Amino acid sequence: MLPPEAQKKMQCWLRSRHLICSGNFFIFETVDYSAVERFSECVAALGGTVISVEPIDKVWMGDHRQVFLYRAKASLHTPCHNLKQYWLKYGSFRTRFDGQA
Repeated sequence: MLPPEAQKKMQCWLRSRHLICSGNFFIFETVDYSAVERFSECVAALGGTVISVEPIDKVWMGDHRQVFLYRAKASLHTPCHNLKQYWLKYGSFRTRFDGQA
């Protein structure tokens, strides 16, 4: 994956509140593990590293189904990206799953 494509995907996750910035780390939460894999590819394309991926809770999807909520934590210390400024403008301090977890 090329860095411009990776940055666009991460900006989309920032706007949808799946991805937040906390200090020097980016925290990504989703119920879809394949999205965690795509997040890892994006972080690697931008020169960062994924520190941890953990199932943190179970979330109800409908009345009869529970799915795992995954949290991935990544470090992205490269000077060539402006994701932190993008997060300040369009992002949030809480993910979309904070009220459910």
